[in-house]
Amino acid sequence: MFAGKEKTIRPERVIQFGEGGFLRGFCDWMLQIINEETDWNGSVTVVQPIENGMCEMLEAQDCMYTHVIRGVEGVDTKLIDVISRCVNPYADYDAYLALAENPDFRFVISNTTEAGISYNEGDKLTDRPQKSFPAKVTALLKKRFDLKLPGFIFLPCELIEKNGTTLKEIILRYADEWNLGDEFKAFVEKENVFCNTLVDRINTGFPKGEDLGLGYEDNMLNTSEYFHLWVIEGPSDKVLEIPFDKTNLNVIVTDDMTMYRTRKVRILNGAHTAMIPYALLKGVETVGDCMADETMSTFDKACVYDEIIPTLDLPKEELLSYADSVFERFANPYIRHFCSSISLNSVSKFKVRVLPSLLEYIKRYGKMPEKLLFSFARLIEFYKTDMPNDDKDVMEFMKKATVAEILKNDKLWGEDLSFLCGEVEKYI
Repeated sequence: MFAGKEKTIRPERVIQFGEGGFLRGFCDWMLQIINEETDWNGSVTVVQPIENGMCEMLEAQDCMYTHVIRGVEGVDTKLIDVISRCVNPYADYDAYLALAENPDFRFVISNTTEAGISYNEGDKLTDRPQKSFPAKVTALLKKRFDLKLPGFIFLPCELIEKNGTTLKEIILRYADEWNLGDEFKAFVEKENVFCNTLVDRINTGFPKGEDLGLGYEDNMLNTSEYFHLWVIEGPSDKVLEIPFDKTNLNVIVTDDMTMYRTRKVRILNGAHTAMIPYALLKGVETVGDCMADETMSTFDKACVYDEIIPTLDLPKEELLSYADSVFERFANPYIRHFCSSISLNSVSKFKVRVLPSLLEYIKRYGKMPEKLLFSFARLIEFYKTDMPNDDKDVMEFMKKATVAEILKNDKLWGEDLSFLCGEVEKYI
């Protein structure tokens, strides 16, 4: 029992890699509503994707927590009990593999950050567990295949382009490396559905320093804005096994999500990532504080309106309207979105969210985008401090390397950016 409520027991239908604030305030919140408003009747089993996670804290509350939505629309408080249990493969790998034995599991949801859907050389089927998220999934699928059970419908929420397609490609790469055979590869291809998705909600996590007057202690308390959007590119007959369409949730199932993804990642996420290292170096604590700070606000809006929007091919009025709504959301007085939280894995975020706009601006206009280059310089300066939270190897390299060495590292950026060295150094 938590907060005076008995937990509702439902069949386990979703495996979820990640227990962080975003998934709990987005996917799990949606599934709670679907349980309340339809006859779906399902629960989520959470898999802790990294060794140091929050599953113990969540289990201490019987996997229940409170989600609070706040905005100019008002305040909405909901107790979430959709999570059945947590599994930590680092503590009990057998319990993780045992998930493959339950035929009721149909969906796999994940949010392991942009760095999560990546190939890790050296992962083996015999590891307990494997290091990378795709390798862990490959091992789970192999067990599922051996048991002759149906595959899964994957709904990855990581903010990389074609997240589902990329996840499948890496799984098939491990299948080849581990010599799992053509029949297993055919199972991955034909019996599983890998949807590309886009998620959009400013989720602010635990409200530090605030008392929301719940009347009970909740160490997993979560907060967000009202706005939410989940675009899922995949077959509607499979995706809608979860009856999103029987609710008023803002979920779009489509056969082409390109327009939605480009707009969101470049403008909303790009605005965050371009601003955050600069803000933290200035000692600005939250996104709302950034909007209240004239220097920071002017800088971020210039990044978006002057250098990001001009690189996009969607109708200009639509782009401007979306950007206006983004900055309104950033200024939501109820949201305390900590810059330190957004700064997680800033290098990989910059590569996905900001760098494409920077390079496209140069390509289209034959000149340098000063604000985005300034942002790049602040990113490098940020990694010279002790503030970043990223992969250990990335942090060590960024802290010690010169600007030239950093820009030349194609493993970080996907290409050699040495040609930007003189331009970035202007702002160091």
